Amino acid sequence: MTQAQNPYDFLPQVPSFTVRSDDVTDGATMPVPQRSGVMGAGGEDRSPHLAWEAFPEGTKSFAVTCLDPDAPTGSGFWHWAVFNIPASVTELPSGAGDADGSGLPGGATMLRTDAGIRQYVGAAPPPGHGPHRYIFAVHALDVESLEVGDEATPAFLGFNMFGRTLGRALLTPVYEIQG
Repeated sequence: MTQAQNPYDFLPQVPSFTVRSDDVTDGATMPVPQRSGVMGAGGEDRSPHLAWEAFPEGTKSFAVTCLDPDAPTGSGFWHWAVFNIPASVTELPSGAGDADGSGLPGGATMLRTDAGIRQYVGAAPPPGHGPHRYIFAVHALDVESLEVGDEATPAFLGFNMFGRTLGRALLTPVYEIQG
């Protein structure tokens, strides 16, 4: 399988900043807790810990997304989308993206994923499809809140972040199920 290009390469270039995780590592295999249980990959659908720093001056809020651009859909597969995270918040604990959003800060909104549920959905590529990338992106935005309804899609969120993004930090673990 040929991997899709990084979708962020098609957007206007913005400065990068630092994102790290106690749970996932850039380029490394996605751990079991961050794999999907609801989609049958034997995981726990536990969103990873994420912490970020050195974001651009003027940041007024953040959004966090997770996209699998290698999914066999023609448009990728959204695994997580949260926005209106206050600029004072620079870390999300492991499990923040549970169905209750219990680890999300007040005011943050979590959207439904492409699995149709409002929570983090872990890695679950089709068996034998090859390695998939899971791009966790922290977007630094120039507005305190985006006027995006909670029934919007992650793609619509991305459309509304266009032109509002001051910087972006990416962390990309991978996962493959042998066929």
